[in-house]
Amino acid sequence: MSKLVPKFYDLIMAPIEKNRFKRVRSGLLSHATGHVLEIGSGTGVNFPLYQNAQSVTAIEPDETMKERSMEKVFNSKVPIEVRLAYAENLPFVENQFDCIVVTLALCTIQDVNHALSEARRVVKPGGQVMFFEHVRLNHSIVGKVQDVLTPFWKKVAGGCHLNRNSLTLIKEAGFEVVEVERMYKGLFLVIKAKNF
Repeated sequence: MSKLVPKFYDLIMAPIEKNRFKRVRSGLLSHATGHVLEIGSGTGVNFPLYQNAQSVTAIEPDETMKERSMEKVFNSKVPIEVRLAYAENLPFVENQFDCIVVTLALCTIQDVNHALSEARRVVKPGGQVMFFEHVRLNHSIVGKVQDVLTPFWKKVAGGCHLNRNSLTLIKEAGFEVVEVERMYKGLFLVIKAKNF
């Protein structure tokens, strides 16, 4: 990942996080209970928002992002441990977690199918898996623009795929999708699913 992304991520995202995404994240994370695994924790923007979790284990593949998240660990209401790890190779035993949270991170994972398979492996049967992601729009013009921009965007935005169809990938991974909330004309989805 470019060193500029971790350095300026919070600053660039601050207006949209404060005015729009914080409410979405807070609502989603209020349902995260038990021992939670957060995949792709970035700069720790979710950490202060956990209210009902027993504990959170967060993984982040970028060392600079992990370092930037540590201040937010200390401001959290629940115990949080942050580890350097990749979603495609989770360093945990099977059925270890009650809940998995992924927010605006699925788009950056290189082998998303393998990562979702790993998530299924480490979450308990019946465990909840929750996502907040942007997706490719099913629109003839906008969807094609996302396709065209993605190669460039991946280089400047930490590997982010603008055109990933996350909902389909989650279903294909074998998760049972329980609820989908479409936001901002369908560009962002809140997806609640469970492992079975």
